[in-house]
Amino acid sequence: MAAVRISSRSGLPSLLLYLGIGIALGQDGFFDVKFDNAELTQVIGYAALVVILAEGGLGTKWKEIRPALPAAVVLSLVGVGVSVGVTAAGAHYLVGLEWRQALIIGAVVSSTDAAAVFSVLRKVPLPARITGVLEAESGFNDAPVVILVVAFSTVGPVDSWYVLVGEIALELAIGAALGIAVGWLGSYGLRHVALPASGLYPIAVMAIAVSAYAAGAMLHGSGFLAVYLAAMILGNAKLPHWPATRGFADGLGWLAQIGMFVLLGLLVTPHDLVDDFWPAVVVGLVLTVVARPLEVFISLAPFRLPWQEKALMSWAGLRGAVPIILATIPMVSGIEGSTRVFNIVFVLVVVYTLIQGPTLPWLAKALKIADDPSEAADLGIESAPLERLRGHLLSVAIPAKSKMHGVEVGELRLPAGAGVTLVVRDDKSFVPAPSTVLRRGDELLVVTTDPVRDATEARLRAIGEGGKLAGWLGTGGNAAESLTGPHMANALKAVKKLGRTDDLRKHEGGTGTRDTKAHH
Repeated sequence: MAAVRISSRSGLPSLLLYLGIGIALGQDGFFDVKFDNAELTQVIGYAALVVILAEGGLGTKWKEIRPALPAAVVLSLVGVGVSVGVTAAGAHYLVGLEWRQALIIGAVVSSTDAAAVFSVLRKVPLPARITGVLEAESGFNDAPVVILVVAFSTVGPVDSWYVLVGEIALELAIGAALGIAVGWLGSYGLRHVALPASGLYPIAVMAIAVSAYAAGAMLHGSGFLAVYLAAMILGNAKLPHWPATRGFADGLGWLAQIGMFVLLGLLVTPHDLVDDFWPAVVVGLVLTVVARPLEVFISLAPFRLPWQEKALMSWAGLRGAVPIILATIPMVSGIEGSTRVFNIVFVLVVVYTLIQGPTLPWLAKALKIADDPSEAADLGIESAPLERLRGHLLSVAIPAKSKMHGVEVGELRLPAGAGVTLVVRDDKSFVPAPSTVLRRGDELLVVTTDPVRDATEARLRAIGEGGKLAGWLGTGGNAAESLTGPHMANALKAVKKLGRTDDLRKHEGGTGTRDTKAHH
């Protein structure tokens, strides 16, 4: 807990502090704990990675990741191939590693780390299209990388390239299908079957996500892809008691990261790293300066993204504990030189995490890439079922940038069967009147019946994104989409020229009532 606090205050990547704790406990450390069980480390690392991917998937917003999905898929497949080839060539010709060892290193470090990407990107105000690509890539590229590392670490000749490509495609397809199926079935069940205690929902959600990994692994598919997709579906399914579930998953994610990094610190022997320091720096330089930029620019060439965004994505290919865990696979398989491979990967991850993580915000500012401050923030809507009453309680938090600010309760025009029953403002609660004006920072309690629950949430989100003119003749978030005919479009433009829509009363003589002609 102290390490988490120190890392958040100092800006240092938490990875380094956790690894430091493990090194201090282990050989050459203060407590001289001898631990060299690579197989146990690999098993625990896989389990921790499943939890981290589940936590990351639960926190991924579908509306942000959906436009970035094609680019992320190409980057996770084509990009991995480019990165493995370039990095392996550098490790072979510049460092002098044998081709098998060079290919293993190239594959191991080609996986961006989900934990590192999720933790860093959520602190950097980048546009959603960039964070969507990077988060999806970190969730998707583990699967093909694991397949490649296992193939290169198999004792005996490596399969032909087209066999590897076929295996990767098949395992990804099986993992994707199982992840979507398990996620959809799990979300359907949790939305329609009320559990006897709210504390069971977080356990159920994590159990469903882990079951997706288990199903993928048992059926020879990609369990990592399955758990990420299942968790993403669960995270976007408007499940009951979502705040408790999200907090529980976040805590498990921290526990998995801490335990995994400390264990990896225990496994390494610091005095063995000295001889492999400069080879690791050279391989990391090839990866960071050559392989990753080529990977990004070649993979994203069809998507016509600005070069500034591609440059930022090139630098944001963060590595973390995942490459170190994957480096234990050749150790368990007994591949010659696997200990040196592990040491090179360990040093590479530590050095370049220390360089890339803290400099990412600076680079975003230098490239003039920042999130649009005028973009309306999404409403925070939490749901709790009232099974015996056949209804739902929606807790709605109005963020600072929401366009619900300034809207009267009566102007929400919620569906019949839904109503705002309570408003909390400045730590004081009151029952609103239809003329009560909502403000940023307010929290609303909305009661709705089962049949109109989804329509009520859709309406609230539309108001949050489009203001009181959202869906002028409907419930969509974009008023222009609801208007029909050129006269209505011209009328909308005329209204917008008046400035803020809540200034209409001033143009109507300040009577407080809206004249029909003026309103139309």
